[in-house]
Amino acid sequence: MVVRRDSAVGEQGSGGEEKRAKAVKKATAAAKSTATANPAALKKVAPAKKAAVKKAEAAAVTAPKPPKPPRNESRTALVRRARRINRELAEVYPYAHPELDFENPFQLVVATVLSAQTTDLRVNQTTPGLFAKYPTPEDLAAADPEDVEEILRPTGFFRAKTKSVIGLSKALVEQFDGEVPGRLEDLVKLPGVGRKTAFVVLGNAFGRPGITVDTHFQRLVRRWRWTEATEPDKIEAEVGALFPKSEWTMLSHHVIFHGRRICHARKPACGACPIAPLCPAYGEGETDPEKAQKLLKYEKGGFPGQRLNPPQAYLDAGGRPAPPLGAG
Repeated sequence: MVVRRDSAVGEQGSGGEEKRAKAVKKATAAAKSTATANPAALKKVAPAKKAAVKKAEAAAVTAPKPPKPPRNESRTALVRRARRINRELAEVYPYAHPELDFENPFQLVVATVLSAQTTDLRVNQTTPGLFAKYPTPEDLAAADPEDVEEILRPTGFFRAKTKSVIGLSKALVEQFDGEVPGRLEDLVKLPGVGRKTAFVVLGNAFGRPGITVDTHFQRLVRRWRWTEATEPDKIEAEVGALFPKSEWTMLSHHVIFHGRRICHARKPACGACPIAPLCPAYGEGETDPEKAQKLLKYEKGGFPGQRLNPPQAYLDAGGRPAPPLGAG
């Protein structure tokens, strides 16, 4: 992965070069002085000189820790930093997208409900069988719960999820003529559908802006000090206020992509992070670039992403489809 270098990193780099040059010059002068005083020791000094130069170079090229935004960061500075982070992530992940496979709003709302307490990958591996057997709300509403449970077993909590997807299918048939509604207030009335699920559906099936506050989003926006809130509704409101509404859906994709690939929960890959100079939490994870590279996940680390059928832009950028259920 190529890490972008902005002006702040460039300034640090130029300082590092000057430091390196001074260190090398000092080591060389010391070696020459010793050799002049005792010519017979010249051969002994050469290895020491090389070791000193190597040590100086290693110390000089170590990237300094990016400065943390001040605790008393102004509102204007916060907005500028937040928007710059989003712009940087947009360049790193120009192909960011919802990582649930779907072909219509019904498939998306069902898949999003199923994604609770499991991975999008596991959902994507499970839904082909579900939608092949029950392609419409009418079909799923009339399904035998035991049959649905067997299909959904790999996603975990399959009994509760079966109740939710059959219940929301019945609600769609009875209240909305079998069509997924395009309004927040209607979506949240469906069994198993909360604000997070509703915004996923609105943003990706209807093109209506919304912020998806999942676990990755919560973790990253708090690390970046965009908010100190812990409740999803408050996080949604406070982060939303930092950006134009038109950017909310793609902002969610950028943040979630970054959380899954680089800024992990337990060990962030700080040394491979393109927004390190803007991050107050830099240093919580691995800062050594080579070690950090090994922590990267999904397509950045040479592994497939979450979707069995990802968008073409993702494939063009080097991303790979995920394997189907049961594949080695």
